[in-house]
Amino acid sequence: MRSLVRDYYELSKPRIIVLLLITTAASMVMAARGVPALPLLVWTLLAGALAAASAGAFNCVWDSDIDRVMKRTQHRPIPQGRVTRRNATIYAVAAGVVSFTIFYLLVNPLAAWLSLAGNAYYVGVYTMWLKRTTPLNIVVGGAAGSVPPLVGWAAVTHTVGAPALGLFALIFLWTPPHFWSLALTTETEYGKANIPMMPNVYGAERTKREIVYYSLLLVAASLVLYPLHVMGAFYFSAAAVLGGVFMLDAIRTWRERSGTLQARHLFRYSLLYLALMCAVMVIDRIVS
Repeated sequence: MRSLVRDYYELSKPRIIVLLLITTAASMVMAARGVPALPLLVWTLLAGALAAASAGAFNCVWDSDIDRVMKRTQHRPIPQGRVTRRNATIYAVAAGVVSFTIFYLLVNPLAAWLSLAGNAYYVGVYTMWLKRTTPLNIVVGGAAGSVPPLVGWAAVTHTVGAPALGLFALIFLWTPPHFWSLALTTETEYGKANIPMMPNVYGAERTKREIVYYSLLLVAASLVLYPLHVMGAFYFSAAAVLGGVFMLDAIRTWRERSGTLQARHLFRYSLLYLALMCAVMVIDRIVS
């Protein structure tokens, strides 16, 4: 039983769930200008985790053929035969239904429909269409991972506010440099699986330039939230420092002519950057 639970846990892609819940919780705290009501916070995060688990499981089902080819994914439950595609699909549907029900009945309908729309986009548009057809899959598909802040804000206010849209934009622009830095370290893996990621289609040099461009857009978008009066002075100062480090890492990745050491460093820092930006936005909303 423990092994079976672990397999379904792995199908859910828990590391992605944690990241999505961080952005959801940050948006809820910003909306409430403090810690929201505990039952609302618990139900929203539980429903969000189930929604993300459903999307992750659907992704594992659809991509089980290429997961068998790529070294970093071939040990997942479906390629290893520990979970069948049928059972994984049932699990994905069940998690999605329970998630929507919790959102609709215990949070609010707007949060429920926003979450469902994000899942539908991730599974239908990104996983089933974009991922195997264009090297811009991450750019367009990044919108799916940007939805949780909208869900969190809607859970508290029953609307969608400017700070949540700002966080949506940041995550959308953060996604390409984050994933392309990872892709630079696994270029041959994507090529082997016939996945058109930027490095194996246009080469490492073009990918590194694109990382710099999108990093610049990301930092610019993060700073413009201050003159637009979406965020305050504390946020602006912290975002400038965090963004400066991000740009420095992006430029170092671009200038590295051989190896992937800087790309790995950028990938790891990008995770820390997003978490710290969420924390900074929360603090700014509370103290301002």
